[in-house]
Amino acid sequence: TNSHNDIHMPSAGLQPDAATLLALLEAARERTLDYAARVPDSQWLGPYLKIVNPPLWELGHVAWFQEHWCLRYRPDDTRGGTLAKPMMANADALYNSAIVPHVERWKLPLPAPDQTLRYLRDVLDAVRARIEREGATEHLRYFAQLALFHEEMHNEAFDYTCQTLGYAEKNTQLKQIVTDDLLTGDAAVAGGRFVLGAAPENGFVFDNEKWGHEVEVRPFYMARTAVTYGEFAAFVDDGGYTRRDLWCDDGWRWREAVNATAPLYWQKQGGDWCIKRFDQWSPMEANAAVIHVNWFEASAYCRWAKRRLPAEAEWEFAAATAPGSVLHKRRYPWGDALPTPAHANLYGGAGRTVNVNAHAAGDSAWGVRQLFGNAWEWTADWFNAYPSFVRDPYKEYSEPWFGNHKVLRGGCHATRACLLRNTWRNFYTPDRRDVL
Repeated sequence: TNSHNDIHMPSAGLQPDAATLLALLEAARERTLDYAARVPDSQWLGPYLKIVNPPLWELGHVAWFQEHWCLRYRPDDTRGGTLAKPMMANADALYNSAIVPHVERWKLPLPAPDQTLRYLRDVLDAVRARIEREGATEHLRYFAQLALFHEEMHNEAFDYTCQTLGYAEKNTQLKQIVTDDLLTGDAAVAGGRFVLGAAPENGFVFDNEKWGHEVEVRPFYMARTAVTYGEFAAFVDDGGYTRRDLWCDDGWRWREAVNATAPLYWQKQGGDWCIKRFDQWSPMEANAAVIHVNWFEASAYCRWAKRRLPAEAEWEFAAATAPGSVLHKRRYPWGDALPTPAHANLYGGAGRTVNVNAHAAGDSAWGVRQLFGNAWEWTADWFNAYPSFVRDPYKEYSEPWFGNHKVLRGGCHATRACLLRNTWRNFYTPDRRDVL
């Protein structure tokens, strides 16, 4: 993360104007270029791994996606859209992730880093000129936000890549050292019928959030804070990775296949756990929210702790409703006020997870802290379509992943605040350990 602070950034809002769109696009690009500056000269391709992209390819893909939807796409009632010519020759064959297999991205004749960075600049310049010329029309507003959110999601993934490949951290500034009241125990959530998912008046949402539909949520209890490193260490030290009874069948097969004996970036040094962050090892911060734990590990921990992961509907109920008003949904856990660093540890904050008792201003109406930010939260549910699902123009975003990914909610310390709302659904396969 760099030193930019979201408290000074406009939110995407429900219907952002041209100036807001431009500011958000510029902020996203600033973050992209900050990542590019972190890539060592010898690592523009990096090693082949299933969970990362070659950095050089990914930067070009960000530019291509923005050009494709903001400059080249022309809606057509019968054919679903026609495309203008690309600014870079052969761009579709290089950067269209829908047609370029993941393993092939290391083998492509990619432009050099300076050419790729120029492509990023030229595309944004052209998008900026179009917005300044046409204003925030309904069409351009939608696709500018699509490109913006896509870029910010890749920017978050860049943090994952830097961790996975052990790149040195740059431009990190600790902004928040927050001490708040100590929360313990569970929040009692009354349950009831409520609308899971987004409504048309919510502004830009992805197709997997469409549309809101009534569900029944039974009363339940939810821990008032996230699981900490210290709590998870107790599970590890109690033999959690050796006890078959704690693991589901798929989880145990995964554990044996990778020989997992602790979370990925943990190591005992002098009898104490240390955590690797990018290229540095440091003592475990026992009260910070644990990260880099996959769904299988999270599920096994819950069995050990005699708890369970929340259902997706339970998570959204706890984040979006209030006692006595479950039919009115909040945009954020604390209400409808735009996110600031007081509410959540999101991008622009500490650059790592903070104490789970921090950010009291972001408490939900049910008394649950940090439902937004700090660490993504696994839910029990598989990622599937809502009953009224209809593909958006970017048809590859959701549908190919239904049924084999798990849903995560809430965002992490590398998530830009403008991305999030209570209906946002993230999704990863249950074996992914790089999730922040």
